Amino acid sequence: MTYGLSTHLFHGERLARAHLDAIKAHGFDAVEVFATRTHFDYHDPAAIDALAGWLDATGLRLHSVHAPIVEGYSGGTWGAPISIATADAARRSFALKEAEAALQMAGRLPYGILVVHLGQPDDQQPPPSDNQRDAVRRSLETLDELAGTHGVTLALEVIPNQLSHAQRLVDLIDGLELEHAGICLDFGHAHLVDDVVDAIETASGHLVTTHLHDNRGTTDDHLVPFDGRIDWDMALFAMRKVGYEGAWMFELANTGDATEVLRKAEQACARVRDILLS
Repeated sequence: MTYGLSTHLFHGERLARAHLDAIKAHGFDAVEVFATRTHFDYHDPAAIDALAGWLDATGLRLHSVHAPIVEGYSGGTWGAPISIATADAARRSFALKEAEAALQMAGRLPYGILVVHLGQPDDQQPPPSDNQRDAVRRSLETLDELAGTHGVTLALEVIPNQLSHAQRLVDLIDGLELEHAGICLDFGHAHLVDDVVDAIETASGHLVTTHLHDNRGTTDDHLVPFDGRIDWDMALFAMRKVGYEGAWMFELANTGDATEVLRKAEQACARVRDILLS
């Protein structure tokens, strides 16, 4: 089994070798890089080459890249959203170009999965024009073709909005006959919008990756698993039942002390492993 951690934990900082050293030191063997240009400049060949060197030095594997969802993030402040679901033609075109830039990374630094948000979460209160079903369908047709060109699988993430419940993602993949797309089962998000086990069973035929984090059922806290209200025994049993064999990727928030979050993540990872092997 592969256990990894997203650089979401360090999203407010420029990604550096020290971050990967810390991930490796706490027992993880893979990483998902969050593609925000203030964090990691996926347009910059030098930055990509530097990341490749850090991965080689640490022995970590680049499992996935998270497609851009925001123009920047600094000092706890989010920049303008990047959405492939907007009805605004210029903004949608920009979002597709940014996703393509993240896909093009694979030509220089191979990776298998691009995690994609369909629109913005409801808690960001986007205008209706920013979460349009027709717009996202056109975007996915374009991205599916690009993903195939670059040898990457799109992972459409379960997020709290009307485009991205598990059943709606399945309907999109099947209805559009996407050849290079599956689902990222985000446990924390599923807990906010669906019963987690129901989401797992619904998405089971399309699961390609995961995001593990927890919350208390009201806000998207990205807590370490077992610090919120998700029933992890039930959820992980359901994943075993549907035969999931992909990576287990932790996507955690920095709650003030990244070192402490990593320590707790290492302990949570051991508990997840024990449950899966029991």
